[in-house]
Amino acid sequence: MAFEEGKAEKSLKQRVYRTLRSRVMSGAVAPGLPITINGVAEDLAVSAMPVREALHRLVADGALEYLDNRRVRVPEMTLSKFEEIIAARIALETLAATRALPHIDAERLERLQVIDTAIDDAYAANDLLRSTELNFLFHRTLYEPGASGVILDLTESVWLRLGPFMRLATAKLEESYRIDRHAEALDAIRARDPDALSAAIEADIQDGVGHLGRHFLSEATVAAR
Repeated sequence: MAFEEGKAEKSLKQRVYRTLRSRVMSGAVAPGLPITINGVAEDLAVSAMPVREALHRLVADGALEYLDNRRVRVPEMTLSKFEEIIAARIALETLAATRALPHIDAERLERLQVIDTAIDDAYAANDLLRSTELNFLFHRTLYEPGASGVILDLTESVWLRLGPFMRLATAKLEESYRIDRHAEALDAIRARDPDALSAAIEADIQDGVGHLGRHFLSEATVAAR
């Protein structure tokens, strides 16, 4: 009985952590706004204990920072930190994509196409949260084949730090993202061209969140002067 209770408690803690992690990664939590243990516990209909542990883990992941003993927040972004994160994404994700390429079969390619179509539908419906979630799913689905988990784990830790800015990028999609880099990536996969795939992934990061994030942070710096 004690074993089953312990197993259920561990499962609950993991569920709470994964839920909060997904919310941060998808940009559902805006930078700077405080997150309270009691508020999250009430929202998820759980006790404070698994929430407190999940928030501690997310602070350790670098996704959140402490305000006081009962509140945390998504850290504010600076331009220098943003550039470092973008550089990390490009380094990790171009490597992940080229390593995955030999293992991507027709079934996975079709799955990637379906996800990309769903992203277009989410953009058309102005569902920014869904489009951000699907964008991460597209990249994860691309990088998974042949991966041991190390590069993907590192990549997701970077996504956690960038999630809120993904929402900012998709808010002005037409302005910041005129070329469908996912289509370029899919074409490169069909051609089995690792250089073209790497270039498409780098352009996807630079032209999307990279472009708008720099613009947003530069404007914020000017406004603060």
